[in-house]
Amino acid sequence: MDRNLEGKVAIVTGGSRGIGRSIAQTMSQAGARVMITSRKADACEEAAEAITKETGGEVTYVPGNVGRSEDIERVIGTTLESFGAIDILVNNAATNPYAGPVIDVDLPRWGKTFDVNVTAPLAWVQACWNAYMKENGGNIINISSVGAFSTNAILGVYDITKSALIHLTQQLSAELGPNTRVNAICPGLIKTDFARVLWEEGRGDQVAQMYPLKRLGEVEDIAEAALFLATESSSWITGQAIIVDGGGLSGFGTPSVSL
Repeated sequence: MDRNLEGKVAIVTGGSRGIGRSIAQTMSQAGARVMITSRKADACEEAAEAITKETGGEVTYVPGNVGRSEDIERVIGTTLESFGAIDILVNNAATNPYAGPVIDVDLPRWGKTFDVNVTAPLAWVQACWNAYMKENGGNIINISSVGAFSTNAILGVYDITKSALIHLTQQLSAELGPNTRVNAICPGLIKTDFARVLWEEGRGDQVAQMYPLKRLGEVEDIAEAALFLATESSSWITGQAIIVDGGGLSGFGTPSVSL
């Protein structure tokens, strides 16, 4: 696989921890200059410094709220000032403020989940498109979930937003081609702090035994998929939802546990 991102510039939302941090590090190792953003400045600073030390690359940060338009513009403006391009956008930031039946969700938490998981990715794509990609092309990677493909007793709201994100991915791929590609990655259960409640205290071992590959995902599994989609190895792939779940969706009786 082509692992070369030399000369490319990537923005990774939610890039200070978990999947986003691993994607930022992997792209930096491949030669990209990387801008990470998330809400907490101290977490961004620590991640940027650690990745830079590990890879020797150029990694910087701008803290901000992923759904706030002025923060989006500040991140994009700083990226262009610092690096002169925005070749890759990874929409990784997500939220899950509600767990339980969809019929019982309060509308404020329903709205917040859609704001962060669907509306914010669209806003980031629009901003990057208008600022750079419309004239220069680019590559957009949205982090969805295998939960988008089935129902779930407690994660239904989250999964609905991730299903919507896949449809948004397909729609944008049709609109932004041929110079900008848009794809999604759909992780299964990944061992992150965000999903800790689903895998700690032995629960993850039970789920893993139901996967054909008999293990839960690691952040590096998703980062490698993102690297593939960011490089010329995937140059004829757009509008796709790439499932990375250890075979979970095809496993016998495997629940669609994700995050």
